[in-house]
Amino acid sequence: MTIPTLRLGMITPSSNTVLEPMTAAMLADTPDITAHAARIRVTQISMGSGSVGQFDTAPMLEAARLLAETKAGSICWNGTSAGWLGPEQDRVMVEAIENETGLAATTAVQATLQALELLDTDGFGLVTPYIEDVQARVRKNFADAGHPCRSDRRLDITENFAFAEVTEATIERMIREVAADGATAVVVLCTNLRGARLAPALETELGITLLDSVSVALWGAIRAAGRDPSVIRGWGRLFDLP
Repeated sequence: MTIPTLRLGMITPSSNTVLEPMTAAMLADTPDITAHAARIRVTQISMGSGSVGQFDTAPMLEAARLLAETKAGSICWNGTSAGWLGPEQDRVMVEAIENETGLAATTAVQATLQALELLDTDGFGLVTPYIEDVQARVRKNFADAGHPCRSDRRLDITENFAFAEVTEATIERMIREVAADGATAVVVLCTNLRGARLAPALETELGITLLDSVSVALWGAIRAAGRDPSVIRGWGRLFDLP
């Protein structure tokens, strides 16, 4: 029996250069699943009003309407803004997208929280490129959602484009540091960091589960569309979660 093609609609930050090629790499061996992007303008990450305003619902809805024309199985906001703006921001936006398009929707942060629930950890390690006031809000919001941060590292960068220039070696060092502090689940919170390829080797060596935002967004989008994410192989333990 032929498996119908699943098209995933991905709302993408405009200056992000990691998300699309990394998602394509993860889908390379699953020709029946394809990802299609529409961009919204995102250039800076801080707690300033100009940065926060980038994540208003209106541009999200316009991108979602365009993606709905692909007859997508689900639509995912591939950004982590709810990490510092709060999960309620994503809940409202997802509801608006679903009402507007009639399609299931999710976000990278919603999927991350779902994955942490399934892992049933007593805390997690946090790795980001962000500055301290953003990081502090992320720690608080995740703790309020029942997932305290045991250890964290950050890079103090605000330019979204620059996140993609962080090397895998730097991300690996940060993951190793929070794992050494006792974190058995490590969240790399940013869809413009190159953490996804590190999962198989570091999970085996360190005994952790790596929740990279690009990987988690794809996992969540497949689940939202009612399909089994375990078809993605070789990208870490996340895809074994139900």
